[in-house]
Amino acid sequence: MPNLLDPPLKGGVQAAYQASLNAGNFLIQQCIHCKLHVFFPREFCPHCSQPGLVWVKPSGEGVVYAVTTVRRKAEMGGDYNVSLVDLAEGVRMMSQVENVPLGSVEIGLRVQARVTVRDGQGLLVFDAVEQQGALV
Repeated sequence: MPNLLDPPLKGGVQAAYQASLNAGNFLIQQCIHCKLHVFFPREFCPHCSQPGLVWVKPSGEGVVYAVTTVRRKAEMGGDYNVSLVDLAEGVRMMSQVENVPLGSVEIGLRVQARVTVRDGQGLLVFDAVEQQGALV
């Protein structure tokens, strides 16, 4: 994965992020100056405005902040959820929660990130995590 001193990757930081997902790896950026995490990939830290973002592996633990259902005809793949997830590292991401029925995705649901590769494209999705033997 490209890092601070590597030459720029064609397509920039977004291409680097997608390349890591395509390889099955989930990485986000962290500023070497203020130590805060960053997502969506950027060239400069949005917190302290400094260059010097490095790629790090996050815990992947998160909590659903918001969720909505996108309605589609069955022949188009059926309904699915779009969820905003707050990661433990302090960044918010948009994705889907996949391992629970559609109506079971709720605000406050604890989730864990997972990379899935479909048709050569890496996608970040989330799974609800179990608490005390029951799926929350």
